[in-house]
Amino acid sequence: MNRRALGALLASIALAATAACGDDGGDSAGSGGDTIKVNFGYIADYNGTSLLAIADDQGIWDKHGVDVSTEVFTNGPLQITALGAGDLDFGYIGPGAVWLPASGKAKIVALNSLGNSDRVIAQAGITSLAQLKGKKVGVPEGTSGDMILTLALKKAGLSASDIQRVPMEPATIVSAFSSGQIDAAGIWYPLLGNIKKRKPDLVELAKNADFADEVSFPTEFVAGNDVVSDQKDKVDRVVAALREAMDWRAAHGDEAIKLTADMLHQSPDAVAADAANNQMLTTAELDEYTKNGTIDKWLTGMGEYFVGAGKLPQQVDPKTYYLGDVFTGAANK
Repeated sequence: MNRRALGALLASIALAATAACGDDGGDSAGSGGDTIKVNFGYIADYNGTSLLAIADDQGIWDKHGVDVSTEVFTNGPLQITALGAGDLDFGYIGPGAVWLPASGKAKIVALNSLGNSDRVIAQAGITSLAQLKGKKVGVPEGTSGDMILTLALKKAGLSASDIQRVPMEPATIVSAFSSGQIDAAGIWYPLLGNIKKRKPDLVELAKNADFADEVSFPTEFVAGNDVVSDQKDKVDRVVAALREAMDWRAAHGDEAIKLTADMLHQSPDAVAADAANNQMLTTAELDEYTKNGTIDKWLTGMGEYFVGAGKLPQQVDPKTYYLGDVFTGAANK
């Protein structure tokens, strides 16, 4: 066999091998027949972790052809920054960070739960919101802790200028409050559970439920703007996987808590207590809420809060940053 014929034969064999590999991977890699790499950020609580833990354990990522690398963050704004820099493709944010997608920094691809984990806490002896005047209060800027504090101060007839507002990372608040360096804080469970172990006599001055008539507190999964505009297949696959994990979570509550606890290296009891502070939403509920305008109403209400708090210059149409059609359209993928 001459050199040209041998080269053609080898090329033919290589092409056949490549095609065979593609065929073998088609069933497990979604409709595209390939595997897409995804960088996914999350927060180390039940809201932010449970779907990722489920999708990994149940092979849901593999089913949809998604190879996921996860990275833990302490809050939503940091993830929005990472999305904008291209370091993340997707992330998870709490209600306090919704002003960032509303301002065009990212897109919401799925809602997840209604939160009731946020609290304004104070040292023993402080028994009312009015007593926060002049006190040193720690707050993670642009988070749900910031949001609950702002709402609570307004309820008490106070403003940010009436307190000694100290911007802090969430983990720093745990140590600062525990050591008595701050008088109060806007913070959330499960971090609050850690504080209570050191300061069991702390006082809870406000919680999400106190403001249910004014605003809802949904948590969300977000995607980078470039990912949404340039990588539709990636978005479709990830949203379809999240939907499947949501349905599994709804049907296997105790197992979901255990899987989350394993991923977070926490006790199931601690994760169960965290989960109890939130209302997990099912895909059926989210589809209906998307179609009947309930989610638009939630986001509009949050927009009003963010305008009043100075986070947004004006109200923004939720349809510009919540991809409801993408979420409901992934039902059959």
